[in-house]
Amino acid sequence: MRKRQVLISGGAGFIGSHLCDYYIQRGYKVWCIDNLCTSSIENIKHLGNLSDFKFIQEDLITFKTSLLKHKFDMVFHLASPASPPDYFRLPLETLKVNSLGTEKMLEIAKMSEAKFLFSSTSEVYGDPTISPQPEIYWGNVNPVGPRSVYDEGKRYGEALVMAYHRKYRVNTRIIRIFNTYGERMRLNDGRVIPNFIAQILDSKPLTIYGDGKQTRSFCYVDDLIKGITKMIEVDYHLPVNLGNPDEFTILQLAEVIQKITGIKAQIEFLPPLEDDPKQRRPDISKAKELLHWEPKVSLEEGLTKTLNYFRSLVPPPQWNRKQKKGGCRNETGRIR
Repeated sequence: MRKRQVLISGGAGFIGSHLCDYYIQRGYKVWCIDNLCTSSIENIKHLGNLSDFKFIQEDLITFKTSLLKHKFDMVFHLASPASPPDYFRLPLETLKVNSLGTEKMLEIAKMSEAKFLFSSTSEVYGDPTISPQPEIYWGNVNPVGPRSVYDEGKRYGEALVMAYHRKYRVNTRIIRIFNTYGERMRLNDGRVIPNFIAQILDSKPLTIYGDGKQTRSFCYVDDLIKGITKMIEVDYHLPVNLGNPDEFTILQLAEVIQKITGIKAQIEFLPPLEDDPKQRRPDISKAKELLHWEPKVSLEEGLTKTLNYFRSLVPPPQWNRKQKKGGCRNETGRIR
């Protein structure tokens, strides 16, 4: 009997590697494509010797899809820089992987007659004027601001996915992921939870941009993976929010992290970031209705697991290592 085959772009990333684990554990053959630009081979190292796992180290923008002569059952497109420092550093790569990269993955799904899932983001709502944000809200995005390479890249990606669905009847899905955290995040990726954890473990002040009253909702990665894998199985093609509707200010997040670490860190306030959303909270009514899904892991429980993961790393990560400037280094592509 033929094993079902899954292709995951960005599969060595924080969320992608957990998705690889999910399908490997369920007996699928998993193909992972990643250029390791903002991800890590360590995230999938434990899968490297499995016959049902294939890693393709390639830049999706320049990748020749003819190298894949396999028929896939499901195609997940998760590849993209996702944190502000990464897409500020890699603006053109971010735009291209969400445009050219999305089209390549759609073509693979089209040729395979596979289910296709595009990983979009809550950033398509920009700095929202309503809260919580439902899928029918069109957003408040600055199309020429520094965050636009990610915001508009994902908005274009969504439009491209819907065009392939309408013109070619590709069996597509779109998820809009809200702030997610957990094991395998990079401590230097610039997002607030790894920032706080890195700072508190390094006995440094917790840095807050603005007054700390801006809000976010934080979804633990295990909950998100359950939502993604439920989404691919339903016959629904418009965007669906996946996130935790519990809303916290950044100051409240700092308090929770200090509580679970037992460390009373100082707080340092810095100037607010340009176009930084003041509110971010998903309306997950659609996910509840379609997927019978909602997050189960509380912020304190998820942060405790995340903190324990980072404390367990041996040798400890180079938390303060500076990112290289410029684009990604173009490694020689290989399949292994």
